Amino acid sequence: MGDQRALARALLTRRTYAEEAGIALADRPAPLYQLLVLVTLLSTRIRAQVGVAAARELFAAGYRTPQAMEAASWQQRVDALGRGHYRRYDERTATMLGSGARLCLDRWHGDLRRLHREAAGEPRQLRRLLTEFPGIGPTGADIFLREVQSVWPELRPYADRRAVAGARRLGLPATTDRLARLVDDVDFGRLASALVRVALGEESAGQISRAAATR
Repeated sequence: MGDQRALARALLTRRTYAEEAGIALADRPAPLYQLLVLVTLLSTRIRAQVGVAAARELFAAGYRTPQAMEAASWQQRVDALGRGHYRRYDERTATMLGSGARLCLDRWHGDLRRLHREAAGEPRQLRRLLTEFPGIGPTGADIFLREVQSVWPELRPYADRRAVAGARRLGLPATTDRLARLVDDVDFGRLASALVRVALGEESAGQISRAAATR
């Protein structure tokens, strides 16, 4: 257990994908929408780092709310995605971002806390509602829930299949409840995000093990 806790502590030094995209995640409309944008970008078959870079470019262009995203022209969205090197899916994704912003405004009045309330914080219902957004499927819904658990605490502990796969690579428990025993409740989202990086090969098991040995 001591070695496992050391590995968990090493994982907690990694940034979440939301943090890397420049999102100061909080239970407020703008950052929740920004997470939705990031999830839309990460839901295509593209490297996570490219999706993060594209999100940063969209936010730098001022498209941090559904109102701003919808007000931007399709070409402006394409251009921002291109600056983030999100070129393979840029045109289709620009369309989906505009449609998703409209859905967010029409159904949720621009506030995803309303979606949270409608689902009563229940993961299955949240996943169902999230997959109504263009471009977001089950994997994207998992990404959203994995990241948002830091500000929607009733979701904790939430680990999707990629997080569990990363845990297996490190020899950590492969069940959510046992993983949760390794860290404080508030840190579980960060742990899950770091485990996904291991599963995707962004961090090797060897790197994490060496970092754990020096702590």
